[in-house]
Amino acid sequence: MKTLNKTSVLLVEDDAELRNTISENLKAVDYKVHVARKGIEALDVFKKYDIDICVLDVETNGMDGFALAAQIRILSPDMPVIYLVSKGLFLNLLNDFEYGIDDYLTKPFSNEELLLRIKAALRRVERNDPFTYTLGDAKINIGRFIFDAKNMLLILDGKEQPLTRKEAALLKVLYDNKNDLVTRKKVLKMIWGNSDYFIGRSMDVFIARLRKYLKADPNVKILTVHGVGFRLVVTESAIAIS
Repeated sequence: MKTLNKTSVLLVEDDAELRNTISENLKAVDYKVHVARKGIEALDVFKKYDIDICVLDVETNGMDGFALAAQIRILSPDMPVIYLVSKGLFLNLLNDFEYGIDDYLTKPFSNEELLLRIKAALRRVERNDPFTYTLGDAKINIGRFIFDAKNMLLILDGKEQPLTRKEAALLKVLYDNKNDLVTRKKVLKMIWGNSDYFIGRSMDVFIARLRKYLKADPNVKILTVHGVGFRLVVTESAIAIS
């Protein structure tokens, strides 16, 4: 569960009134909410933002909630998912398919019940999180950027870009090996605790985000050695400061 940044929820619900109600209720208790009406739209949102938990309506048009969850878990195998289902539908579907279900709520449901389910799912993820990489307390110069590892911030000209824990750890690993090749397997083991293929797909999403953050300085690049790993190339010196 996040401490420095708000917990981010992907909410997929095609009923506009219910979608808005759930969204406002979640925002009222300080969750950051990304909403989508359909599965394909939701998958794009998931790839764009750092999502902590998904709340998915099963009966969306096109890609339904179960199909969407399957695609999401290719990118993030441990992503917690809570399904929203109509009464009587869930057990019928469950008889025929295996979806890796974390939890579900039958419509109609109370706001309090949804909040409790979200908190419980996030606690389960926190307990099972294999993350062990130590960021340390240093502030590091990376080209024009200052990387504040302790507070998970990437700073350029006074403007702060908050990083997720895994984004910060990934940048720290690359920095600790700057200008040298770091293998995919090493990064995955250090940060995710597993070098599984599907988790590797998730790491590629984080690499893309870091590239986006760093593009303001052409002297800082993350290069991919296809099939092997990555190199953080810094053409100006990067010196750690206290």
